[in-house]
Amino acid sequence: MSAGIRTSGKFFVMGEEKIYLRGVSYGPFKEASHGRQFPEKEQVVRDFALMRELGVNCLRTYTSPPAWLLELAEEWNLWVMAGIPWAEHVTFLDSKTVQNEIRIAVTAVVEECKGYNSLFCYMVGNEIPPDIIRWHGANKVQKFLRGLTELIRARDPGALVSYASFPSTEYLELDFVDFYCFNVYLHRQEVFQKYLGRLQNLAGTKPLVLSEFGADSIREGEEGQAKILNQKLKTSFEMGAAGTVVFAWTDEWFTGGHAITDWAFGVVSAERKPKPAFDVVKHYYQEPLPPLPAECPKVSVVVCAYNADRTIDTCLAALETVRYPNYEVIVVNDGSNDGTLEICRKYPYIRLICQENKGLSVARNVGLAAAKGEIVAYTDADCYVDPDWITYLVHGFRITGEVAVGGPNLPPPENSLVPSAVAVSPGGPTHVLIDDQEAEHIAGCNMAFKADVLRDLGGFDAQYRAAGDDVDICWRLQDAGHSIGFSPAAQVWHFRRNTVKDYFNQQRGYGKAEAMVFYKHPQRFNLLGQARWLGRIYGDLSTSLVPGKPFIYSGVFGMAPFQSLYQQPASLWAYLPQTLEWNVFGLTMLLLAPLANDGLLLGAIALLITVGSSVLLAWRAPVDSRFTGLRSRLLISYLILVGPLVRSIERYKWRSKLLGAKGAPERPLEKPLKSKFPLQRTYRLNFWSDQGIERNIILQDVIHQLQERKYFVNIQNGWERWDIRVQQGLWAWCYLYSATEIHGGYERLHRLKLKLKLSGLAKTILTMWATLFLIVLICKSLMAVLVMLIPGAAFLWTCRTQMKRMARSVASVVTTATEKFALVPTPSR
Repeated sequence: MSAGIRTSGKFFVMGEEKIYLRGVSYGPFKEASHGRQFPEKEQVVRDFALMRELGVNCLRTYTSPPAWLLELAEEWNLWVMAGIPWAEHVTFLDSKTVQNEIRIAVTAVVEECKGYNSLFCYMVGNEIPPDIIRWHGANKVQKFLRGLTELIRARDPGALVSYASFPSTEYLELDFVDFYCFNVYLHRQEVFQKYLGRLQNLAGTKPLVLSEFGADSIREGEEGQAKILNQKLKTSFEMGAAGTVVFAWTDEWFTGGHAITDWAFGVVSAERKPKPAFDVVKHYYQEPLPPLPAECPKVSVVVCAYNADRTIDTCLAALETVRYPNYEVIVVNDGSNDGTLEICRKYPYIRLICQENKGLSVARNVGLAAAKGEIVAYTDADCYVDPDWITYLVHGFRITGEVAVGGPNLPPPENSLVPSAVAVSPGGPTHVLIDDQEAEHIAGCNMAFKADVLRDLGGFDAQYRAAGDDVDICWRLQDAGHSIGFSPAAQVWHFRRNTVKDYFNQQRGYGKAEAMVFYKHPQRFNLLGQARWLGRIYGDLSTSLVPGKPFIYSGVFGMAPFQSLYQQPASLWAYLPQTLEWNVFGLTMLLLAPLANDGLLLGAIALLITVGSSVLLAWRAPVDSRFTGLRSRLLISYLILVGPLVRSIERYKWRSKLLGAKGAPERPLEKPLKSKFPLQRTYRLNFWSDQGIERNIILQDVIHQLQERKYFVNIQNGWERWDIRVQQGLWAWCYLYSATEIHGGYERLHRLKLKLKLSGLAKTILTMWATLFLIVLICKSLMAVLVMLIPGAAFLWTCRTQMKRMARSVASVVTTATEKFALVPTPSR
C-alpha cells in the first residue's frame, strides 16, 4: 500500500498532513506490445509527465496495473487506484465456478500489486448493474463483496479497499470498505449539489471520493465540457469530497473489443493535445484545497472551558492551525480551578475572558457578546477541529442559505479498551438530519450561527449549565421560522468519556437536561419523556435494533436511474427494551412469576428481551478493530443496558423536582369544584364583562399566576384547539379552552373549559399494569391478583387526587384573574 496513507474521518492523511485525491481515469486501452491494456511504456511516461503538469496525484485504472506501471508511477509521485476486473455483468452468484474464478483473479492482482508505495488502494468492483443485483438480492451481493474485501486484506494487510458504486445501486450498504467511491454524471448544477449532500451522508464518517465524473466534448462542445467540469470540481471540494477522479485522461478509450470513437471525455485528445477542460482541472488541482469562499466573512470561534486541563491544550493547538484567513478565537474560562487558565495563557493568539463559574450557557453568551465576527462558531474544550473546519462551515452557510450550520463530531482513535467502548455506546452528542442538507439538531461542540440572528433570539438560555443548551437553541431557531444547515465535512474530533463512571455521569447530566428542555418544548417529547425527533438520528445504536425492514425502489422492471434504499423511521419499539419503563415492567413480571403457575420463564421474558437486544446492539457496534474481542463487546452491552436507565432515572428525578417546586400560595375557592371518581373530567366557567375586556388579557394573567406558583405552563403553538396546558405533577394535565361571545358594544361573555386528563406517562403505567393484571388473571393466581390490586388502586387514587388538586388550583387562578378585571361569574345557559 502507499506508505503512511490512512483514513481519518472524512479525509485521507499521510502522517499528520491531510491529502486530497486529484485524479484522472486512465484506460482501458488497446493491448500493447507488452501484453497489457495500457499504452506503450514510452507513451505512459509522456502521459505521467503531462499529468504532473496538470496537478494530478492519482490515476484510476480499470484493469490491473502491471508492476512496471506501478514503478513508473512511483517515479512520478503518482498513486494508483488499482482496478480489479471480474465478471460483474453476469449473474456471477449463480455459478460456484465463476465465483472461484473471481477470487483467483482478485488474488492474482493483489499478489502483483502489493508492496508498491505507489499503490493507493484496490477497487474491489465497479458498477455492478442494478438488474444483476436485483436478480441475486442486495444482501447476497454485499456479502460477496465483503468476502472479496476480506480476501484482499488477508493477502495485503493494511491496504485500502473501496468499491465504485453509482446512483442506480446507491442502496448497497458497504460499511466494510475504507472509503466510499461513487461515479456520478449529473450535469445540472443544483441536482449535482443536492445529490452530493446525499452521498456524503451515505458515506457517513468515511471519506467520499467521486471516482468518476466528466462530460463529453462531442455533445457538449469543448467549452461546454470545461464549464461542466468547473462546476463539478468547485462543488465537490466545497462540499467536502476527499478526492475526485475526472473521467477521463484521454479520448483514447478501448472497450468491448474495439475503440470507442463517438465519445470524447478526455481532458486531452487521443493525440494528447490539451482541451480547455485541461486548464480548468489544472486550476483546481494545483491550488490549495478546499478552495476558500469568494468572500471570507470574519468568524468568531468561542470555546467555553471549565476544568478542561486534560484537553484544552489539544483544542487550542488545533485552532491555531486552522486554514482560514479571517477568524478569531475567544476562550471563556468559566471559573476553572485546575490548570486550564495556565494552559490558555500559553496561546497569545486567543482572546481570554475569565469569570466566576456561571454555567455553559452563560459562558456561551459571554463569548457571543465579545464576538466581532459576522458568524459565531462554537466548539468545546474537549474537542479539536479539522484544519478546514471553518472553511467548510462558511461554505455551508453559502450553499444551504441557512442562519445556522453544524457538522459531525467524531470520536478520535483511543489507545485503550474502555474509551473505545464508550465511544460507540449510545447517548453521545450527535446530529439529527431532516434531509441531506437540513438539520433538526446540531451538537453544541460543532455549531455556528449568524451572530445577529443569535443575538436577536436572546442567545442561550442561562438555566442550562452543562447540557441541553444546543437542543433548546435549535428548537427555538426553528420555532422562530429559521432552518439549520448541515456541512458533513466540517468535522471536529470530540473526546468521549475515559471511564465507565464518567460515561454514567454524562448520561445523568443529559437526563437532567432533557427534563429541563421538556418544560420549554413539551410538544417535542413522546409520552416517555424522550425527544421526539422529526429527522434521523445519526450514530445512535439504540434506534437500529428494530428499524423496520428497508426496501429498495427499483422502478418498473428495475430500470429507475436512481435506485434508493428507503429506511422506515424507527418507532417506539426500536428502543423500548432499553427504556426504564420497560425494565420496571419486566422486573415486576419477574417478581410476580413465582406467584403464577407458569413459573419463572414467563416473568423473565421482558428482561430477556432487554438483555438480548443489548448484546445484539453491542455486536453491531463499530468499535475500533483493535478492541473487537469478547471483553469489549460485553462492556458495550453493559453500557447499552445501564446507560439509558441511568439517564431515565435522572430525567424522572428532575421532572419531579421541577414540577414539585414551591411557588406562590394558592387561594382557596369559596365554592370548591367537586370531582367524582372518573379520571377524565370537564369543568365549565363563564364570566360576563361590560368593559370590553378581551380573553387574551385574561389568559395572559392566568399564565403569569400559574408560573408564579411553579406550575409548568405550555402555550399552544397555533395547531391545537386548547389555549393552555398546565402540569404540576407526573400524572395529570389540565387543558384550558376559551371562547368569547360578543353581545354588542363592550359586552362580552367569556366561556372557559377546564378539561382534566391523565398524562401520557400515567396512561403508559396504567396500560402496563392492566397488561400484567390480565396475565395474572389468565394464570389464575389469586395471590398475584391481590398483590397487583393494591398498587393499582393506590396509583388510581394518586391520579384522582392530583387531578382534583389541579382543577381547584387552575379554577382559583382563573377566579383571581376575573376578579382583577371585574368580571362577573354567570351560570351556564
